[in-house]
Amino acid sequence: MKLKTIVMSLAVVTMLFASCEDSKKKEAEAQAQAEQMRMEREKDSLMQIEADNQAKMAEMEANSIAAKAMGNSDLSTLVSALQAADLAQTLKSEGEYTVFAPTNEAFNKVPKATMDNLMMPENKEQLQGLLKYHVLQGKLPAADVLAKIKEANNKLEVTTLNGEVLTLSEKGGKVMIKDAKGNTATVTSADMEASNGTVHVIDKVLMPKM
Repeated sequence: MKLKTIVMSLAVVTMLFASCEDSKKKEAEAQAQAEQMRMEREKDSLMQIEADNQAKMAEMEANSIAAKAMGNSDLSTLVSALQAADLAQTLKSEGEYTVFAPTNEAFNKVPKATMDNLMMPENKEQLQGLLKYHVLQGKLPAADVLAKIKEANNKLEVTTLNGEVLTLSEKGGKVMIKDAKGNTATVTSADMEASNGTVHVIDKVLMPKM
């Protein structure tokens, strides 16, 4: 009788132990499945964020200063110069810039020998300096430029991306830009809005000290 009781007790214990082990196994499997689902959701979320960021970047580049210039036939010489100087990507990137963009006619006023020399690969650094002389950090719409000129008693000095200075003034409601060589350009078309700044079209190429 005692033996039978012991055997039955052992059987019960064994069943309880097996049941407990089975419960632990199921719990572990459920936790593993939940963790896998969490990781998959996190992965999907990260992929969606990356896709959204890529879409935003593509939209920004499509409306960037470089893209706006590329879409304007009067600025094709400027675009070619930016590409030769490896600066086109800079003006596609995120940020805020103000660009004084010389027209094709403005570039035609520069001696051909000078432009041909600047466009040579070995003179890329010099070309970069010339082009950066047309770019300001920050977005400055024409109204803001004119307001700052007025505050500066019609003589506003601004530092360009190449570190040299331009002198801005107002004449007949238009912005005038004096370069390091004493030449003066006029803003002929203002406020070409872009995702990373604004473009003001000018009628002369601004020449730095170089």
